Order: sequence, then C-alpha cells, then structure tokens
Amino acid sequence: MQRRDKSINYVEFGVADMTRTKAFYASAFGWTFTDYGPDYCEFSDGQMQGGFDASVPPRPGLPLIVLYGDDLEGLQKAVTREGGSISKPIFDFLGGKRFQFIDPNGYELGVWSAA
Repeated sequence: MQRRDKSINYVEFGVADMTRTKAFYASAFGWTFTDYGPDYCEFSDGQMQGGFDASVPPRPGLPLIVLYGDDLEGLQKAVTREGGSISKPIFDFLGGKRFQFIDPNGYELGVWSAA
C-alpha cells in the first residue's frame, strides 16, 4: 500500500478488552487483525492500518475519527447489534450523510457516505 504525504497513516486506541474490541470491529466493519503479542494487535480496514493496545487504558475523546461507509443504515444496525451505541443518528450534511457511535471502549467515531 502506497503511503501518502501529509495524510493519516496510523491510529492507535487503548482498549479494555482486546477480544471484545476485535470481535466488534470484525463483525460490524469487516476489519482484519495481526496480533503482536497478547496486548497489541494491528487492525486493517483494507485501506489504512492502526493498532489496539491493551496495555494502555481507553481514553475516549477528541479528535473524532471518521470512517467511510457505503451503507450507513446497515452499518448503524451492525454497530448496535455488536454492542456499540449510536450517539448521533444518521444526519445530512453538505456533501453526504453521517452517523456517530460509541464503541465498546467508549470511543466516539463517525461513519459518513457521499451524497
């Protein structure tokens, strides 16, 4: 995968429960994982990588990470089915639609789709 200058390259999250976190993102978003010991795994969404670190406690807050999704209604259902909660239901904005959710560790993320 080619790296782009001045773009987000990697994001790390502290997590309380590695197994639950991986199950949530695998089922809701189809992410894959590479384990690097019991406390760290790298995730891939097929376009970007990041890490889940169980040795660091979750610290929910800003900045807001926003994912892209073609089927917002389906993804919103997947988030709630897998134990996440919707913090802002689907809403319109100039250029598309978006919703925001809280994952099992308390992080708030967004998912948007083009108009």
